[in-house]
Amino acid sequence: MGLKARLLKPFAHRIAKNIRKNSSLAVKNQQHILSQLIQSGKKTEFGKYHGFKQIKTYEDFKKAVAIRDYEAFRPYIDMILDGDRNVLWPGKPKYLAKTSGTTSGVKYIPITSESIPNHVESARNALFNYFSQTGNGAFFEGKMIFLSGSPRMENINSIPVGRLSGIINHWVPNWLRPNQMPTYKTNCIEDWEQKLGFIVDETIEEDMRLISGIPPWVQMYYEKLLEKTGKNTIKELFPNFSLFVYGGVNYEPYRSRLEELTGPGIDTLEFYPASEGFIAYQDQWPHQGLMLVTNSGIFYEFIPAEEIFDQNPTRLKLGEIELGVNYALIISSNAGLWGYNIGDTVEFLSKSPYRIKVTGRIKHFISAFGEHVIGNEVEKAIQVAVKEMRCQVSEFTVAPQIHPPEKGLPYHEWLIEFSHPPKDMDRFQRALDQAMIKQNIYYKDLIKGKILQPLKVMSVRQGTFRTYMKSVGRLGGQNKVARLSNDRAIADVLYQLQTELSSDTV
Repeated sequence: MGLKARLLKPFAHRIAKNIRKNSSLAVKNQQHILSQLIQSGKKTEFGKYHGFKQIKTYEDFKKAVAIRDYEAFRPYIDMILDGDRNVLWPGKPKYLAKTSGTTSGVKYIPITSESIPNHVESARNALFNYFSQTGNGAFFEGKMIFLSGSPRMENINSIPVGRLSGIINHWVPNWLRPNQMPTYKTNCIEDWEQKLGFIVDETIEEDMRLISGIPPWVQMYYEKLLEKTGKNTIKELFPNFSLFVYGGVNYEPYRSRLEELTGPGIDTLEFYPASEGFIAYQDQWPHQGLMLVTNSGIFYEFIPAEEIFDQNPTRLKLGEIELGVNYALIISSNAGLWGYNIGDTVEFLSKSPYRIKVTGRIKHFISAFGEHVIGNEVEKAIQVAVKEMRCQVSEFTVAPQIHPPEKGLPYHEWLIEFSHPPKDMDRFQRALDQAMIKQNIYYKDLIKGKILQPLKVMSVRQGTFRTYMKSVGRLGGQNKVARLSNDRAIADVLYQLQTELSSDTV
């Protein structure tokens, strides 16, 4: 163990001890946070309008504050953009996190001085807890890379505006900066493909020990490194590489390809960060869900996912949840978000501590015939089929085909980019359909009742999804492909790209 790791080890153990203590006080901490939030909110335009002075209990809070998505919050955000103070939180936000919403276009999420520790300290705690639990602190002795958005900021009425990952880049502690890659100049490059080339050049000779980012873009980084060096694995290139930190998407569809690229012996650590707050992180090995961050300025509510669009949905606080139920995640926070639907769905795996898994997005589903297939189901199904057929998938998305051009019954169409295709595509298709039948009883009934025909797979050329993401301005950084949708907007673009790529090769 190196000097830096030895010096940090007692601090890591202390953090891990505090994490265990706070996890046992989760419900009590949540009650305290709600009281603090309401107290601060009384001074805001939102709090005055919603009668925060009269709120004494959680039941009062539910009556006063309706559930809102970003569109419902937009008038308040517009006031902040116009320079108004004390709108959602006392004063002005310290930053506005700019994010590409899949349904709302560009979104601006406030980050306040009070909410910054949630983002920064939660990531720090996750790393130190990993060190304490596993004994692996070797990554502190070498270089670390965080594949993120540009740290360069815009300015709107004296509020710095940028991508969340770029904002957090400004809060990397000084003692860690000598370890950080890439350089600030390279990190500011907006074009992902150009930026990736510089990142490869800067890191190729370094002692890389920790690599962090969204799996599809990390995969692209690995492939570029191996292409340039002629090495067989990343572990061969970076022999001291020992920890991969990821978040934003389910790792499982990428696991086999990334493990093939890296070679054996790489631990993984999963984060659940969002512009709205750092929600949860992996706290144990082997991996069994993500521990909810319950003492860091966020008050959580949970709505059964099937009720999220109801006028008066069931709203539950942490102590009222049940295991195995798919919930829409609602937050109120010291960033000035109140009853805010962040768009994710989660399921609790345990209560002691409260551990969750992310099951999908509220607006990412297929229910063209009442089947309500969600992201978690398609990801589980493809894992089963990939394992059975010994193939590898780079990316995929699923869309309904309501009016098949070939006539006949409608079906779910899976557009899949394979890194290693199955030897028998028909058998893969059948395996995938059987896995979906096991995942979703409504889908099973629709197939059995001959309302839907079995799913069909469209194998797309390698690089198609990257071309698609580039075409919509979402290549690299923290962006990810929607796993499924209730229309063919993505599917139709992918088909068009296939036609263009085919004509280019003629």
